[in-house]
Amino acid sequence: MNIAAPKPFHRPGVRRFGRVNWMGLWTLYLKEVRRFMKVGIQTVLAPVTNTVLFLVVFHFALGRARTEIAGMSFVEFLAPGLIMMAILQNAFANTSSSLLISKVQGNIVDILMPPLSAGEMNLGFALGGLTRGLVVAVCTAAAILPFVDLGVAHIWAVLWFPFAGALIMSLTGIIGGIWAEKFDHMQSITHFVITPLAFLSGTFYSLKDLPGIAFSVAQFNPFFYLIDGFRYGVTGYADGNLAVGVGVTAVTAAGLYGLSYQLLRSGYRIKS
Repeated sequence: MNIAAPKPFHRPGVRRFGRVNWMGLWTLYLKEVRRFMKVGIQTVLAPVTNTVLFLVVFHFALGRARTEIAGMSFVEFLAPGLIMMAILQNAFANTSSSLLISKVQGNIVDILMPPLSAGEMNLGFALGGLTRGLVVAVCTAAAILPFVDLGVAHIWAVLWFPFAGALIMSLTGIIGGIWAEKFDHMQSITHFVITPLAFLSGTFYSLKDLPGIAFSVAQFNPFFYLIDGFRYGVTGYADGNLAVGVGVTAVTAAGLYGLSYQLLRSGYRIKS
């Protein structure tokens, strides 16, 4: 009786990704986008509704008392600031909640185990938050457009400042999500850092109406440059120096990217 010889065992080859694991990066990005799109009523429709309500309330509360700012109606002045606020808040919420929920639920290992470098994880998370911020911005602008005459005075500013703002807050959300160990920590960042900076950045008023010292202090707020720059892109009016605004936002984004990368690379509060 002939017994067939066993087939030799073939060890599967090691998969080569090159210097960048593009497939892994794309998969992480899709995971982040599908995560917020799956609950679009909460992550997109709700902030759009809140922004429209802000616009309506401030229009009826202040719009009639103060009919004009820098040659434009109050709602035309207000709308770009509200759109930028929605970008900032939602880009931050996307990355911070993604990381914190993964840590709390214990499935952060699903992100750490795949062959992704710290740079690839950082970029994947950041692009996911950036996408949510820009999606909310487009939807908010579409909802506001029938009621407010939104235009494009300077296309470069309309493109740069929303992109920079979404990226900055997406990276800030990564840092916050890594640092936070429970939801109370994240709420403290939102209530005591993000919200005050957003409300004191010239969203609802022109900083030129402030006293000299208050105007000088406000220019240390990076949110001011984002809102002022986007308002300039839409209306052609700016309170601050646009060149300084571009420089501040670029440097801020680069610094936050470096910090979030180092935190992911070290495994701070993620691997330990």
